[in-house]
Amino acid sequence: MSVLGSHRDGPVAVLELRRPERRNALDLELCRAIVATATAEVAAGARVLVITGEGSSFCSGADLTGVYGDEFLQALYGMLHGPKGLTALPVPVIAAVNGPAIGAGTQLALACDLRVADETAKFAVPTPRNGMAVDAWTIRRLADVAGGGIARRLMIAAETIDRAEALACGLADRTGTLDDALAWAHEIAALAPLSLAHNKAVLNGADDASTDASFAACWASDDVREAAAARAEKRPPVFTGR
Repeated sequence: MSVLGSHRDGPVAVLELRRPERRNALDLELCRAIVATATAEVAAGARVLVITGEGSSFCSGADLTGVYGDEFLQALYGMLHGPKGLTALPVPVIAAVNGPAIGAGTQLALACDLRVADETAKFAVPTPRNGMAVDAWTIRRLADVAGGGIARRLMIAAETIDRAEALACGLADRTGTLDDALAWAHEIAALAPLSLAHNKAVLNGADDASTDASFAACWASDDVREAAAARAEKRPPVFTGR
């Protein structure tokens, strides 16, 4: 059985981590599968991706059974925020956090653009408890998304926060199940793809040259003209990403 399942729900692609016997811990194979599958789904026309975990855990972290070599670290961080990683995809990615997201699980959730947390969701990056470390991107992303106070509690005090605290600080955006995440994904999939890609790139710190180009592309697009026509005709716009 594959370590990563995927299926399409119209314009939304769902990626499911399938290592329930390891509580969906990330290993080399799974990190590579996420990159390959996400890239393929976007190339096939998916407008939004939803990532979730099989069973009762979203992702329990990196697999502690022996994956901590340079090859794994390159695969992990490449999957999160490398040139082909989740943050570099031109479409929104939603994490449906269906249980604990610990260590690399919190990192995976942070690499997504939005997070929907069910009642069992919790977040932690307990590197001070195991003598390990995460890269600077993770710590800065955590502080950017959740605030410096929460980042210090997770990274300095090695605390775990539940869904209520995650919602209060912005680490979780909404409460709900996978179905709720899918419903939100379909709403977002109806928005203008070029605008979404531009906004995501800017939020993720893309360089000025590329964001200047994506800004100009939005204003020159068929979609901006379609929006104007839809307003005049009092109908919802149908965006094509062109």
